[in-house]
Amino acid sequence: MRIAGLFALILGSFLLPAQETTPKVKVVGAKPTSPASGKEMFHAYCASCHGLDGKGNGPAASALKKQPADLTLLAQQSGGKFPAMRVMNSIKDGTQAGHGSKDMPVWGPILSTVSSDSPAVVTQRIGNLIGFIESMQVK
Repeated sequence: MRIAGLFALILGSFLLPAQETTPKVKVVGAKPTSPASGKEMFHAYCASCHGLDGKGNGPAASALKKQPADLTLLAQQSGGKFPAMRVMNSIKDGTQAGHGSKDMPVWGPILSTVSSDSPAVVTQRIGNLIGFIESMQVK
């Protein structure tokens, strides 16, 4: 009887589900920020994946299927000219790879929720966020 109980205990330990070690991204709502500060918005909305320095090394990056873009290299990767329209479309509509996927939200509607649904304020937010990302470019 003792051997049967010990065998059941050992077998049961092999059948227990393994602890999940894959990092998970904690999803939280967008907190209100100043529409005038691209830096504040970047830190609040983008840095968790792209990192405070924009290099794609934020605390949530390891939990994503696709590595976040290094935003400091956008101009360099576009022949030395910052691709403002591409960045705007990526933020607003999710037209770039990553934005709008399961991992990466489309920010246009999210920014509307923290802007009292004012299209002018959403446009201001996106413009100031783009300006901050442009200021991060490697020279």
